[in-house]
Amino acid sequence: MSWFLLVCAGVLEVVWAYFLKQSNGFTRLESSLATLVAMAASFGLLALAMRSLPLGTAYMVWTGIGAVGAFAVGVVALGEQVSGLRLLAAGFIVAGLVLMKLAEGR
Repeated sequence: MSWFLLVCAGVLEVVWAYFLKQSNGFTRLESSLATLVAMAASFGLLALAMRSLPLGTAYMVWTGIGAVGAFAVGVVALGEQVSGLRLLAAGFIVAGLVLMKLAEGR
């Protein structure tokens, strides 16, 4: 259950990052409110997941999902640039997440 909560928290990090971009520096009310609600939910789920997951693992997975997810949303939904180096960087983040998960059981 902790891993499910952590993944949900990571997805919500992507949601708040997207709405933060859409808020135009907190000048658009609806996007600003969506940002704050998604942030609170993301932090709350992260806190619940950390009850039984190690700090380093939970935080790394949460930020990794957020970073790679925000990159993907930026490319797909916002038309941001994609390049081989950016894809490689995202791949390294994913590889680090997989390694962290594999190392947890050792």
